[in-house]
Amino acid sequence: MAVAGSDPNVIYVGEGSMDIRGNTSAGRGAWKSMDGGRTWTFIGLPEAGQIGRIEVHPRDHGLVYVAALGHPFGKNPERGIFRSRDGGETWEHVLALNDSTGASDLAMDVTNPRILYAGMWRGERKPWALISGAEEGGVYKTTDGGDTWTKLGGGLPEGIVGKVGVTVSPADPDRVWAIIEAEPDGGVYRSDDGGATWTRTNSDNNLRQRAWYYTHVQADPVDPNTVYALNTRMYRSVDGGTTYEMIPVPHGDVHDLWIHPTNPNRMVVANDGGAQVSVNGGETWSTYFNQPTAELYDVIVDNGFPYRLYGAQQDNTTISVPAWSDVNTLYPKQHWLNVGGCETGPIALDPDRPHITYAGCYGGVMDRYDLQSGQRRNIMLYPQLQLGMAASDLQHRFQWVSPMLVSAHDNRVLYHGSQYVNRSQDEGSTWETISPDLTTNNPEHQVQSGGPINADVTGVEIYNVVFSIAESPTNGDEIWAGTDDGRVHVTLNRGGSWRDVTPPQMPELGTVDEIEVSLHQAGRAYVAVQRYRLDDFSAYIFRTDDFGASWTLITDGLPGDHPVRTVREDPVRPGLLFAGTEYGVFVSFDAGDSWQSLQRNLPITPVTGMRVAHDDLIISTQGRSFWILDDISPLREIEDAVAAGIHLFAPRDAVRLSNVGAAGLSELNPDPAPAGALIHYYLAGEPEGDIRIEVVDGSGEAVRVFASDSAAAEEADGEQITKAAGLNRIAWTLSYGGPELPEGSVVWGYTGGVKAPPGRYSVRLAVGDTVLEREFELLPDPRIPEVTAASYERQFRVAIQARDSITSITRAIEDLAAIREQVETAMVRARAAEQDAELRALADTLANKSTAVTEELMQTRNQSNQDPIRFPPRLDNQWMELYGRVTGTDGYISGGAEGAPHEGTLERLDDLLTEWEAVRVRYIDLLENELVRFNEAVERLGLPAVVLPRHLQSVTHPTVTA
Repeated sequence: MAVAGSDPNVIYVGEGSMDIRGNTSAGRGAWKSMDGGRTWTFIGLPEAGQIGRIEVHPRDHGLVYVAALGHPFGKNPERGIFRSRDGGETWEHVLALNDSTGASDLAMDVTNPRILYAGMWRGERKPWALISGAEEGGVYKTTDGGDTWTKLGGGLPEGIVGKVGVTVSPADPDRVWAIIEAEPDGGVYRSDDGGATWTRTNSDNNLRQRAWYYTHVQADPVDPNTVYALNTRMYRSVDGGTTYEMIPVPHGDVHDLWIHPTNPNRMVVANDGGAQVSVNGGETWSTYFNQPTAELYDVIVDNGFPYRLYGAQQDNTTISVPAWSDVNTLYPKQHWLNVGGCETGPIALDPDRPHITYAGCYGGVMDRYDLQSGQRRNIMLYPQLQLGMAASDLQHRFQWVSPMLVSAHDNRVLYHGSQYVNRSQDEGSTWETISPDLTTNNPEHQVQSGGPINADVTGVEIYNVVFSIAESPTNGDEIWAGTDDGRVHVTLNRGGSWRDVTPPQMPELGTVDEIEVSLHQAGRAYVAVQRYRLDDFSAYIFRTDDFGASWTLITDGLPGDHPVRTVREDPVRPGLLFAGTEYGVFVSFDAGDSWQSLQRNLPITPVTGMRVAHDDLIISTQGRSFWILDDISPLREIEDAVAAGIHLFAPRDAVRLSNVGAAGLSELNPDPAPAGALIHYYLAGEPEGDIRIEVVDGSGEAVRVFASDSAAAEEADGEQITKAAGLNRIAWTLSYGGPELPEGSVVWGYTGGVKAPPGRYSVRLAVGDTVLEREFELLPDPRIPEVTAASYERQFRVAIQARDSITSITRAIEDLAAIREQVETAMVRARAAEQDAELRALADTLANKSTAVTEELMQTRNQSNQDPIRFPPRLDNQWMELYGRVTGTDGYISGGAEGAPHEGTLERLDDLLTEWEAVRVRYIDLLENELVRFNEAVERLGLPAVVLPRHLQSVTHPTVTA
């Protein structure tokens, strides 16, 4: 990323990480914003692959240079340095060496922007190998803005050179640093004459280890003696690059550093945890818990309430998070759990026994972790340290993420993949191998990874492995296995024998990323295959209906350049499938025969895992954390909806929650789940007339009204909704209407609706002459089984009683105000007719008594929201206090109450009813005496009488008892 110095609204961004991990996502070009990042335009270079650095002329934001490594998984000519003189509309390839050596870094002399230095590197990945280094690698310089380039020597390493980082000191442009991968001469080099001669200033391995993943230097913009080197940690030198001290940062594996050009105390560091900011030169840093950038390898879910998501985070821990939370918290991390294993996972569990997790780590490490007791037990199949070893020397070839699952038919049975399928029948205490080597077992793909300079073996390049294992959800004897070299096998007798059922159209060495065995049809299975790690971005999904005897490629509608990582079947509707690709999510309604995008608001991101559970679609991503598509149940009826033209979908059952929730407490909280009962309706076209939706309770009462006409919605105290063509969603908040309050009143307390009791409800949609109705259940919170149906009902009746009392008080207050206003009007007319003498005493008496009753009902001195602290509460606010306590939502965030009110609440209810009845008697007396006498007098004078807007009908004493 580069921000133009001449105009900070101009931003350039290049795709693709230069630090090419084995599962890295390939870049697909460059983007530009002219408005500070609000909107973006693609500016080309689609084949440039990994763009590691962009430099912009400091006085001309249209002159821009891009350092491109090229394709990370294959050879291509579009690599090196590109230049644009017109802000990215056209490009020149100004430094091109060959189809395997690209640019790893680029640095501009800001005092003379015609001078640039480029680090050139051959960096390439195969599923079984990492290649870093070639003779063409090194530091290149241009003095004419990129027209010509010269490879620099003068003391730099010769021969095979690996990754190169380079930086120019803005404070002394003759001073240039380069960090270079080479043996035995690698390290940090400095030139004080613009690159003519160089001296190695430091060869510490801490600065240059795992060079392909790091190798970055950054000059301080103000002090020519200060330079930073980035590796697993961040290092700073203040003596020109000779000695370095470690600068603590919040997370390890540091990949980039930005320093403010005039105030070097302000800096931003990027690492495997995200980005953090320092304003004091690195003494302290901001958090990385404010950005959803987790790189997750997969996702599984349990059956808890709320259900939890489990995944393993790149260079972090395994993690479990709730799908949503209504428990108050100041910090969402309070709800996160580490569930064993390490950054790679995977994680396996029985969804009905989630406190027992099985979590892996690279090298075949596996834990059994009891979250209740905190006990963790090693259950590794074969404890052999594989770091640095060739795959051919391993007893079990465990890939970086080796597949693991708990049997759906026996939660003591585990499966774990190496080149074999391995099984434990006692929760990992003992293991047996139940398959032969199911891979191609090619020794050429089992050599030590790395070179030609440095070896690098963590498990990412361990090849010829079982990459996916799947068990039939209906038959525990049926187990499928897919490998990373293009093989699919199935056993129908729990591993007694295996058949090679590889699809004939399987691409050579395709990675079988996911196998999904159908719940709905015996013999049916889906296989997702990706081959992007061999520079093939085609989409591959296969389906079999006969246990692998025959296969069909099912990719119609999927973009041809979207590698597929995962495929899942809906457990409810046969034929409803979801596919997760390198760039998003797709859906099929016909078992994969055709596909369409389901991207919606999901960012363009690799989808690494997917689950369909609890009527939700849950995904993990590589860089954007977990995402949930809430309530996919309409997709199960969408064909019926389209055929009908007007359709009301069956709402899924809703759950009444007991707590207020933590919305707004912290900007770090994840997006909240949509609350209440979700109501979906489909309109083929926008109807001419209005539409209306009602939520109806068991007695037939319309609890909530939604209408497309704003006046109709307001009249029904409801909400306005859209009548736009297509699929629409609204939410009922699971409550009846709330109390009426006087306009402008200042009270403290909960003013929302009464929570609906559990039970059967209906949704009714009216569009013209068409009326559709669907039922759903409002369920009690399963976490509080001690609250009975009778208790919910009693709480509801008391809340209704309190609500209606508040409304009655409000109407009395409004009527009294209307009386005073009309009395004043009558007196104005009487004075004009010189008839006010007779009325004055009656008017004063009526006004004074009206004011006195009003002041018993409400605190008239309350004008601002803190005034209730100054002035004693009146009857309306006392009722509001009781109402909030009964409903369990009193406006504070300490949680909500559920169930029948306790004795003290009922005692207070009786007292308030008595108080309200006493005031009401005085109110009625005023209406039946003072008001009658006043009206008789004004009528004798021929003046209009005071008209009571609602009178006795609306100011009633609630008779519902608790």
